[in-house]
Amino acid sequence: MTARTQRTRLFAAGVAAVSVSLVLTGCGSSKSGSSTGANASATVPAVTSDASLAALVPADIKSAGKIVVATDASYAPNEFKDDKGAIVGMDVDLANAIAKKLGLTADVQNATFDAIIPGITGNKYTMSMSSFTDTKEREASVDMVTYFSAGTGAAVKKGNPEKIDPTDLCGKKVAVQTGTTQADAIKDTINPACAKAGKPTIPNDGDKFDLQTDVTQSLVSGRDQVMLADSPVVDYAIKQTNGQLEKIGQVTDTAPYGVVLAKNSPLTKAVQGAIQSLMADGTYKSILEKWGVQAGAIDKSAVNGAAS
Repeated sequence: MTARTQRTRLFAAGVAAVSVSLVLTGCGSSKSGSSTGANASATVPAVTSDASLAALVPADIKSAGKIVVATDASYAPNEFKDDKGAIVGMDVDLANAIAKKLGLTADVQNATFDAIIPGITGNKYTMSMSSFTDTKEREASVDMVTYFSAGTGAAVKKGNPEKIDPTDLCGKKVAVQTGTTQADAIKDTINPACAKAGKPTIPNDGDKFDLQTDVTQSLVSGRDQVMLADSPVVDYAIKQTNGQLEKIGQVTDTAPYGVVLAKNSPLTKAVQGAIQSLMADGTYKSILEKWGVQAGAIDKSAVNGAAS
């Protein structure tokens, strides 16, 4: 959502079990990724162009030979920078595979999360793969092509020394990434419920950071008591911080991620077809297994399939 249309859906009122998995700055390497069940050095089967799908690509994009893909490279294992500064991750591999199916290459560019959808609507980027949850709100301004399923989780310091209850975050110091669904949930759902119950609200509608890595760091340093983020990101952050953090509560509000494209883009159908083809030929499964996120696999891609 940019607005910042958060990466995950809003919580049910009063049930704020949100999962945040962020990587500490300097920890987002392919080497550390191996401790999650991910194997960043694994190879993915070669992808060849599909003539029928390539025929759906608009002439201007076909002429350029590439798709400009925006991603916020601070959200490991979905999108982050490795030790050499290259942008890697599940979404990056999928973007490259989609482009190849369409006879194109993917020009993946780093961008702050809340600037991505305006960049799509302003024609700066062709599409985005950046862990965007498909929501009705986002669908009002852009097309969303589903490709993965994730929920929200919560993490605290190992041992939960402050006895944080993920279903009652009222008055707690909560770290979130700016513009995420988690940030919106605090403002629109959790804090109003706290106020209605006569409890203190989460200060400042959450301690907000532009980068997920900084969210994780704020929890590790003790600045905040709990962080909220997408479930695969929380899991990855816990591994990368070498046991300094742990997940609490259950993953909630599971919903699909969507590739973001301009509203009514002629490329939307081609991207959906490419994703479905990657699912059919096994490439999709191989990429998810490479990053240890196969639990979020779906078997059918949809255009603008948000339930809420």
